[in-house]
Amino acid sequence: MTYLFKIKPGWQLGIYCTADIICTGAGMGVPIFCIFFGFLTGWFIVKKVSQENGDWMIILKRTLKYAVITSLVTFLIMLIIWGRTIVFLFDPGYDYSKFGHPFILYTPKASFIAWLVLMILISPFLQLLTTIFSGYITLIGQKNHHGNS
Repeated sequence: MTYLFKIKPGWQLGIYCTADIICTGAGMGVPIFCIFFGFLTGWFIVKKVSQENGDWMIILKRTLKYAVITSLVTFLIMLIIWGRTIVFLFDPGYDYSKFGHPFILYTPKASFIAWLVLMILISPFLQLLTTIFSGYITLIGQKNHHGNS
């Protein structure tokens, strides 16, 4: 496992992008596994950054920076997958009830819009939150393990 910490950052990002695409594919375009992958990502980010530097402020800043980058990767993947369906909103004859998304709101069009917002915007944000949460828990564990108060 220590081998992964020593790989160049560009390769790490490439490995992350590949794993994120696999998680997206496993969820069939729904990024539920990407959100759960945020827990592992947060742990990895904090472990890597804390090996490079021991200053807590630098660790926190870099963790946030890398968490945003990983969430942007998921955002771009979701934009590629679901973004092309946005044009259906401008087609007055499109039948939204045949799209295949769940009807979570009153009308099919409102449900379609909510589905797109959930997939493209909210899911990457949830991944950001899980990554930050996992990183924070990892920092607390490191702090308790090293005996710092």
